[in-house]
Amino acid sequence: MRFKAIVLIMLLFGLFACNSKQDREDKANRDLGSKKNPIKMYFVPSLEAGKVVASGEAIAAFLQAETGYYFKVAVPTSYAAVIEAIGAYQADIAWLPTFAYILANDKYDAQVKFMTKRNGLNKYRGQFVTRIDSGIKSIDDIAGKIVSYTDAASTSGYIYPSAVLKQKGIEPKTVVFAGGHPQAILDVYSGKSDVACSYWSPPDSTGKPKDAREKLLETHPDVLEKIAIIGFTDWIPNDTVSYRKGLPKEIDQKVTAALSKFASSPKGVATLMSLYDIDGLTPATDKDYQVVRDALKLTGMDPETLQK
Repeated sequence: MRFKAIVLIMLLFGLFACNSKQDREDKANRDLGSKKNPIKMYFVPSLEAGKVVASGEAIAAFLQAETGYYFKVAVPTSYAAVIEAIGAYQADIAWLPTFAYILANDKYDAQVKFMTKRNGLNKYRGQFVTRIDSGIKSIDDIAGKIVSYTDAASTSGYIYPSAVLKQKGIEPKTVVFAGGHPQAILDVYSGKSDVACSYWSPPDSTGKPKDAREKLLETHPDVLEKIAIIGFTDWIPNDTVSYRKGLPKEIDQKVTAALSKFASSPKGVATLMSLYDIDGLTPATDKDYQVVRDALKLTGMDPETLQK
């Protein structure tokens, strides 16, 4: 009898949880796209929040004109906050970095719709950088040093670089999370850290660097002279535009078509470049990101473990 009672309680709890999730989805979808319940579009704070918001608002204005839906833009304080917003039906669309998407997909069934392109490429790498005068010449020299990562859910700014160090058996003295790619570079520039990890894309056709250092040229013109690259991670599929689970089909289709149109328009090209150095969006599926899951499992850093 006691066993049957426990089973019954478990079944009732599961039913309650399912109903609760369905209730949240129904509530989130009720009049979605109206002024009362705008489509929530979230961005990660990998760059200065004010600039991200400005670009996000420009995207939202275009989408509203194209679809007739109302949009609301937000930039939470961490990647994890964006992921949790997807699961709580507080975010309908999210511009998620690679690993953040994998977590959102595994945990909350987020659906990737687009993969970004930079310099015509749909992949990038993580880089290790240090001051020219630090005496650190290679990744092997990082042992016993202070390392600045960007965010715990950043693929190029933490996951892949930390996997490289783990594979090599290299133990830093201390690790810190700077909160973004330029911020991690600044930690090294100012002497707060010995090494920083951030994103890297190949230089453009003029030879101009397109890695995280480039974002600091306006405020720190000598950053390329003072901060040197000492190593790279493997290649990583580019970041995503992803939708939450249960987004109404009509909204999904209209927004997807509008985003595709925006990305190919002159205004869209300029806005996306200002946002995250994006020069195009290409349709994507979850299969495009399986290579990341496979790489993480090889290093013992599978998403399920990292979520915990």
